[in-house]
Amino acid sequence: MEPRATILIVDDNPENIDVLNGILKQRYRVKAALSGQLALKIVAGSEKPDLILLDIMMPGMDGHEVCRLLKANPLTVDIPIIFITAKTAVEDEQIGLELGAVDYISKPVSVPIVLARVKTHLALYNQQRELEYKVKERTTEIEQTRREIIDRLGRAAEYKDNETGMHVIRMSRYSKMLAEKINAPENWVDLIYNAAPMHDIGKIGIPDKILLKPGKLSPEEWQEMQKHVQYGADIIGKHASQLLQMAREIALFHHEKYDGSGYPHGTKGDEIPLSARIVAIADVFDALTSERPYKAAWSIDTTFEYIQNEAGRHFDPELVPQFIACKEQIIEIMERFADSQTPAESQ
Repeated sequence: MEPRATILIVDDNPENIDVLNGILKQRYRVKAALSGQLALKIVAGSEKPDLILLDIMMPGMDGHEVCRLLKANPLTVDIPIIFITAKTAVEDEQIGLELGAVDYISKPVSVPIVLARVKTHLALYNQQRELEYKVKERTTEIEQTRREIIDRLGRAAEYKDNETGMHVIRMSRYSKMLAEKINAPENWVDLIYNAAPMHDIGKIGIPDKILLKPGKLSPEEWQEMQKHVQYGADIIGKHASQLLQMAREIALFHHEKYDGSGYPHGTKGDEIPLSARIVAIADVFDALTSERPYKAAWSIDTTFEYIQNEAGRHFDPELVPQFIACKEQIIEIMERFADSQTPAESQ
């Protein structure tokens, strides 16, 4: 017997929630939220709903804003949203659909309509996931070849930077680990794991006299060094491939800082793509805990303390505790892919 789908009802009126719960509880698992803020917390939890019934007119954060935030987040963008509201003007319906909702039901609700729309959109959602699975199966060989090329190019950049090539292996695994920790969809976790090795591909375009300089860079040299993020984006280019799209955004944004003090554009907060916010933590952690010609390796505890202190400044404050909570996995990755190996030995 297949598990029942989970429906999240979001409405500031408990009576409306009771009505919808009474309609749906015999067929589905039902969760409820009395505000937009609470709805976002529920969706961010370990068990995401399969469909959301969302009121529009709520105090504080209205339904339109909830929908916009969910559709802007790669972790929740695919969850179907049906607006249920007393606002019946065509213009209101158009706004909701443009925000990414799949349907629009007017209050007072009709039992047959609610059941039919929920059933239809759950079926479409399941079909979409099944189709995505089949497409993924059929393109595995092509994607594997592409990933191998990306991985090799990423290692080429690290070799030029006087590193062993193990850096990209470790940091890509840290990135995957953190994406899994925040319950990102499996396909998105796979994308960031395979795109992360390209984060510094732009270093290929930096002169060796700057890239390999043992001492502190001059202001002019530092300006040139910062160009590697744009070089990386240009090398990867713009493609229809989701993998290369993510590789490009990571290359371009992974040196931005959460408080806006990073480069190249001073992008801040959630305006920095989630993929780049994850890679920023993974990249810095591995750089600090690795020995380089110009510095000794930091201890794990010292590095964790630095990462913690930079929460809200360099790093996303919501991602930092999730990363630190993975200490055992991190140590295992460090030991398994130590610099004493070669990349070929790690396969």
